[in-house]
Amino acid sequence: MHELSIANNLLEAVQLEARNHPEARFTRLGVRIGELTAVDPEALTFCFQALVRGTAMETLAMEIEQVPRRQRCQQCGCEFRVVDYDVTCPTCGRADTECIAGTELELVYLEMEGP
Repeated sequence: MHELSIANNLLEAVQLEARNHPEARFTRLGVRIGELTAVDPEALTFCFQALVRGTAMETLAMEIEQVPRRQRCQQCGCEFRVVDYDVTCPTCGRADTECIAGTELELVYLEMEGP
């Protein structure tokens, strides 16, 4: 379950930022997860909640934005969402496409209250 190590890395990033703002209370953490990362959002949320339970970060909420897989056609430039693993361009019918979204795994924002 790699979600546990991802949750731990997210928590470490928050704790690092907390050292720079010792008086602040962190309230929300935003994460962007691409469809191709094979990260289960529910498992990630569960692991994160388990890690913060009973700590000063227990009230920290995690919000997850799921990013669908998108491709761009090399021939006509059409950008489209991939459905059922079909990477064929819906405009020109070519399969010469490149992935432009769906591989994200990033901490997008961290909200805090206080000075």
